[in-house]
Amino acid sequence: MAARDLFYEAVKQALLKEEWVITGDHYQLLDIGWEEYNRIYNCFIHIDIKDGKIWIQENMTENDLAQELVEMGVNKEDIILGLHPPYKRPYTGYGVA
Repeated sequence: MAARDLFYEAVKQALLKEEWVITGDHYQLLDIGWEEYNRIYNCFIHIDIKDGKIWIQENMTENDLAQELVEMGVNKEDIILGLHPPYKRPYTGYGVA
C-alpha cells in the first residue's frame, strides 16, 4: 500500500471509530456554540495530511494520536508533530519538516 493511501486509511479509520464525518484532508474536533452571551470555540484535535505527511497540529486530549497512528502502520518519520516548534521536532522521535 502506498504511504499516502496508508495515511488516509489510518486517519479515516481512527476518525470513523469516533463517529466523525470525513470531508477532506483537514480534520478537526471542535466544540462550537454559544453559552448564553459567550461564544464557545475550542479545538481539541487538528490533523492535516499535507506534503506527503500526517501533521498533528493540535491534540488537547489524553490520547497519544501519534502512537495510535504508528500502531496502525504509519512510519514515525511520516508523522509531523506540528504542535511543536520546528527546532524541537528532531528530538520528538517523529518526522521533521
